[in-house]
Amino acid sequence: MPMMPQHRILVTGANGFVGRWLMPALQDAAGDEPLELYGCGRGPGCDIALDIRDEATVVRVLRELHPTAIIHLAAIADPQEARRDPVTAWNVNFTATVNLARATLSEVPDCRFIYAGSSETYGQTFAETKGEAVTEGAALRPLTVYGATKAAADIALGRMYRDGLRSIRFRPFNHAGPGQTAAYVLPAFASQIARIEQGLSEPVIEVGNLSAYRDFLDVRDVVRAYALAALGKVTGVEGQVFNLSSGRAVQIGTILDILIRLSGRRIEVAVSQERLRPVDIPLARGNAERAFQVFGWTPRFPVEETIAAVLADWRQRVSASRSES
Repeated sequence: MPMMPQHRILVTGANGFVGRWLMPALQDAAGDEPLELYGCGRGPGCDIALDIRDEATVVRVLRELHPTAIIHLAAIADPQEARRDPVTAWNVNFTATVNLARATLSEVPDCRFIYAGSSETYGQTFAETKGEAVTEGAALRPLTVYGATKAAADIALGRMYRDGLRSIRFRPFNHAGPGQTAAYVLPAFASQIARIEQGLSEPVIEVGNLSAYRDFLDVRDVVRAYALAALGKVTGVEGQVFNLSSGRAVQIGTILDILIRLSGRRIEVAVSQERLRPVDIPLARGNAERAFQVFGWTPRFPVEETIAAVLADWRQRVSASRSES
């Protein structure tokens, strides 16, 4: 008789930026433990085509797979996209998340529900901490549509723990790495620099607010935390929430300086009104002591290494695109 898998994990949004890093991270973390891994979402690269807004289909999939853990990544994750289309953002980030959680309770109540939230849920609270690293007990006071949708889902999942949902909520801070779109600040800079290096653009880089400070992580560190939770490496953590952060705030201008230095080019910096966010917090920094105490989690990748990896990725992408044209 074949050995039954110890873990059967369903990942929503598996073909997104974080999902593509999470799938191999789960394989590595499982080691020799039997594991069945299912990626679901919309588009190529998924084992199961699934629109999480379709509650009946979600119920059917959970009933058929009977997962031991769900890692819920699927979301409208670009804050600018959420601002442009708030109805879709609320439908996907909040309503569909509640649909998935309700289906989990009804079909697989013993399943761990790992939620990829966001530090954007803290919003205005960052402005009132005066540089202090924000803990999980801080008030959720989102300032953006994206932050509001994620905060609402976070609160709903926390309450549903009282109904029996084995939810574990994470609030990761800014994370980057190879494969991320240019909708985010670090790859936005790197993509422009890669084009300048290959003579496809003038040596001018368009930027938004360079004075803000952010707590940056490498995506590889973030997915490692999700994997630990999904595989049940630590028990008795359901109902809890965990920041994922470095505790170190880096100025956006410093990230740009590092990228320009890595390019070895003389590049002019120009502020673009289109790249300025309607709401911008001067400093956002998180305290991840709880994740360390419970999971032994701490970031392994310094921000300088992440920056170099993102630039190398965009150099390769621009070069490949140029070869195909």
